[in-house]
Amino acid sequence: MTSTRILIMGAAGRDFHNFNVFYRNNPDVEVVAFTATQIPNIEGRVYPPELAGDRYPKGIPIFPENDLVKLIKDKKVDQVVFAYSDVPHEYVMHKASTVLAAGADFALLGTHHTQIKSTKPVVAICAVRTGSGKSQTTRRVSMILREMGYKVAAIRHPMPYGDLVKQAVQRYADYSDLDKYECTIEEREEYEPHLDNGVIVYAGVDYERILRQAEQEVDIILWDGGNNDLPFYVPDLHIVVADPHRPGHEMQYHPGEANARAADVFVINKVDTANPEAVIQVRENLHQLNPNAIVIEAASPLFVDDPSQIRGKKVLVVEDGPTLTHGEMAYGAGWIAARRFGAAEIVDPRPYAVGSIKATFEKYPKTGAILPAMGYGDVQTRELEETINRTPVDLVIIGTPIDLSRVVKMNKPWQRVRYELQEIGQPTLQDILKSKFAPK
Repeated sequence: MTSTRILIMGAAGRDFHNFNVFYRNNPDVEVVAFTATQIPNIEGRVYPPELAGDRYPKGIPIFPENDLVKLIKDKKVDQVVFAYSDVPHEYVMHKASTVLAAGADFALLGTHHTQIKSTKPVVAICAVRTGSGKSQTTRRVSMILREMGYKVAAIRHPMPYGDLVKQAVQRYADYSDLDKYECTIEEREEYEPHLDNGVIVYAGVDYERILRQAEQEVDIILWDGGNNDLPFYVPDLHIVVADPHRPGHEMQYHPGEANARAADVFVINKVDTANPEAVIQVRENLHQLNPNAIVIEAASPLFVDDPSQIRGKKVLVVEDGPTLTHGEMAYGAGWIAARRFGAAEIVDPRPYAVGSIKATFEKYPKTGAILPAMGYGDVQTRELEETINRTPVDLVIIGTPIDLSRVVKMNKPWQRVRYELQEIGQPTLQDILKSKFAPK
């Protein structure tokens, strides 16, 4: 019997996980290639044999997704597996139509085949879209559980942009580990706030090995999801964050809708800055998708070091990169802070953008007059730095959740914007977590 020849479409995250848990040791299939999109500098590499296993002694090549149709023909692909997130349903079906027209089957893997069972309780924090507020929700959950006396670790959705073998299992306990693993800005955005709160972070490529190591030192696992992807682990409590700044997206994006349908708890975030009608629409849509889930409304209030330094100034706003790019938001916390604290002008950085930053604006035209904090590697980080320093402003407002000055040297003053989750009314996350995990 010949093996089914598989190609996995991905973005250096879900694709590798699906391979590791479902295909790596499956004698009935041969994975002949990955394709990559969304993330720069991934294609043209190889998923290494050290991770691919004995059945793939040469590893598995990674190609640009633009080569998909040619790859199906040249490699005699039987089935294409779609394995990345935060894309419209229509986009997924256009990819399916492309694959079907090329002669291959099109597939999506479900949670039964891709979720790993932990020996410890798992709280999963996911979302219906990138930029909904998973990070501050995870921080809030970690604080509550630690106040209850539990030791927790956050296991973060993968972002393996460097040496995949070295990144197979990563443990972050302090800032020195960020340098040890040569973290990108995108990785720092997710890890630094946890480290600031004294929470250990795990990440990497092989999520079963990561889980088994984390289980040795904590009482409860926090799955800190990325994009709007489904959890890699079987959750004992599945919390899903929704964003009323993008009403309707909870029903229109993959796999965010699947997250919504699987949720135990919804957190409708940013109700303090959203249109009330949009909040109602999101609540009604979530009820239609999953009427049994508990609904919490929450705010993410903003804090800056010195609001008086913003008033009357010409400012450059720097925001979390993925939120603005494939998250399709035209603004974020930094933009709101600039408006709220009286900036005279938000200066458009696009005329001053260089290199890959300029290319990012061209690829994502909805980004608007805000600079995404793109930093996938040293070259792009330096281009981000140059773009900031070329933009003629009095002040930089940093809405990304890291201390950007640690990796970028700015030639002008800056203010950081911080935000934490605050539940409004009842029930609260504390109510739900105590009910679920309080010692008997």
